[in-house]
This record gives sequence, structure tokens and C-alpha cells, in this order.
Amino acid sequence: MKLIVPFALFMVVGFILAAGCVAQKNNGTVNATTTTTFAPITNTSDTGLNKTKNATTNITSVLKGSLKVSISGISYPENLSVVLDNETVGMVNSTTPLYLMVSEGNHTVMVCKSSVCKQENVTTRFGRYVTVDFSEQLQKDVEFPNPTTRILKYYKNGNVISVNVEFINPSSKDILMSVVVSCRYSYIDDRTLIKMEDTSIGMSRQNVNAGQRITEWLDLYFARSNILSYDSPVIEELEVI
Repeated sequence: MKLIVPFALFMVVGFILAAGCVAQKNNGTVNATTTTTFAPITNTSDTGLNKTKNATTNITSVLKGSLKVSISGISYPENLSVVLDNETVGMVNSTTPLYLMVSEGNHTVMVCKSSVCKQENVTTRFGRYVTVDFSEQLQKDVEFPNPTTRILKYYKNGNVISVNVEFINPSSKDILMSVVVSCRYSYIDDRTLIKMEDTSIGMSRQNVNAGQRITEWLDLYFARSNILSYDSPVIEELEVI
């Protein structure tokens, strides 16, 4: 009995120590697991994509194309304003075009003389050369820099010659225009049978709005019926009020 008890006691103590070691190991594992943390995941590929996209957008927004504006097809003594997207960007005349560098895209280009403007729509691209010429459009509207009149046509009907007069107002305000038209003619005098000359004169007065032109028929009467010949009607006098 004395030998068995100590051995049994030794075995019990051994089991207790082993259990303590096992319990200590398990507690350490649990503590390590609960205190473990993870760093948040950052989507670096998305950030790089946004940077690349922004850089591409910035580069695209500053790309420009070449634009040439001209009126080379008409003889015009004055400079005309060039308006790009409602902003005046320079001047152009019949001998000197205007060269511009314009951002890519659709634009509205106008050439103006006072209140008279002509418009073209253009599209500019990087590396592309675009030319817009307003000669044909301006030929009728800004051919005359100042208010004026001219005779378009005329014809004789019996003892009357009818003259078609055009009143042109390229200015920026409404004006009153008065014109005197004459026509020289020749005839044979009934009493002396000598060839004589005379002049028929007529006057017309018209209100012409800014940037507009109108036409008016004016009749000139011959004092004789036996007309030999007549000259082309001419404008003797123009008054602008």
C-alpha cells in the first residue's frame, strides 16, 4: 500500500499538469484569434482608371483646330468684324483673311458690317484645317459701304420712260433717302424742224430701314412725242436724311 499511493499521487499530479498546459495553450489561441484585425482593401485599379480618364478629358478639352475666315471674293474697302460664338475675335478684309486656333467642336462664325451679318456653322478638329469664305453671301448685302441708290433697269412706253431705282441702306440706323433721276432725250422742233435736246427729271423719296434695300419705279415724262433718241437714265442727286 505504501508503494501504490505515491505512484497514484504522482499520476494524478501528472494529469493535472498536463491539463494545465493544454488549457493554457487553448486560451492563447483564442486570444490571438479575437484580436486579429484586417486592413481595408483599396481598389487601386479604379483610382488609376479615374486618374487616366481625367487626364484624357483634360487633354481632349484643350485640343484645337485651325480656322481661316475670308471675304476674298469681293472688293470691299473696309474691315469687317468676325464674331465667333457671339464673341468678336478680330477683323477681316478683302485682302487679309483672319487665322484662328479654335477648340474642337461645333462653332458659329459670323462676319458683320454694322447690323448686317452673315453666318456659317463650322466644325473644327485637331490637325484639321477649316476655311470659311463669306464672299458670296456678302456680295449683295455689303457691296456698298455707305447708303446709296442705283438704277436696276428701265423701259420706254410711249411718251414715258419708267426707271426701277434701288435704295440701299447698309448702316445701323433707319434713314430717309431722296433721289433725283434724269434722262436726256432729243427731238425735232415742229416749227423750226431743228433737232433739239431736253431733259426729263423725276424725284423719289423712300424710308429705308437699317441694313435693308428696297426698289421703286419712277416715271419720267418726255415733253415731246416725236422723240428721236434718249440716253440711259442717270442719278443726278442723292440726299440721305
